Amino acid sequence: MSASLIEARGLTKWYGDRLGCRDVSFDVCEGEVLAIVGESGSGKSTLLSLLSGQLPATSGEVLYRTRDGEVRELSTLSEAERRFLFRTDWGFVHQDAAQGLRMGVSAGGNVGERLMAVGARNYGKIRATAEDWLERVEIDPTRIDEKPTAYSGGMRQRLQIARNLVTAPRLVFMDEPTGGLDVSVQARLLDLVRRLVADMGLAVIVVTHDLAVARLLSHRIMVMRRGRVIEAGLTDRVLDDPREAYTQLLVSSILQP
Repeated sequence: MSASLIEARGLTKWYGDRLGCRDVSFDVCEGEVLAIVGESGSGKSTLLSLLSGQLPATSGEVLYRTRDGEVRELSTLSEAERRFLFRTDWGFVHQDAAQGLRMGVSAGGNVGERLMAVGARNYGKIRATAEDWLERVEIDPTRIDEKPTAYSGGMRQRLQIARNLVTAPRLVFMDEPTGGLDVSVQARLLDLVRRLVADMGLAVIVVTHDLAVARLLSHRIMVMRRGRVIEAGLTDRVLDDPREAYTQLLVSSILQP
């Protein structure tokens, strides 16, 4: 795992007698974007929850390489260690921005909280950094003292991205980041995410049912169906020349007029 930042080995999750996902293995390197695609109920969101330590696996393991080069298995981390990872090394962008923001706190406060969690204490510097990040995600910095409740859906999502990226994490999980947004807003958000990911050299694992999102953002893609990975490879190869009948169906469905 020398070059891998995170690696899954044989991940399986059962909910009683219902399968969440089964025997999933892959790795992601720094600077790489992996898209996990599939229909609703395919297991992709379960997999994301396992990878981010929010669900315990029935079997299998998730290995993560920390900043000091040590490889840790997620299930062996204490709750405090897991929370520390989420404050420093990891980010999580939810489909519903309200899950990833504190809606009763100002935009600047949302970004500043993450900075304070990693030790920032100078109010002037925290505010200046928050203003800079609002600008980077195309939010007018003069709106720094407004609460997310005053923002549009697209602005909330961009604020959530700023909150996650301000501490320069190494790995970001994204769960349907453009879901529920208008097409024009989606395009603008995807362009922003692609630019930030490239600039910061982030590793990203993005779950989406939208193959256009996967094509725009990811280097590699995994297609899931009924809890299993049925096809994986370079994004352009899988989407331009799918080998599995199910993947062919997914691709053809978005090409219909």
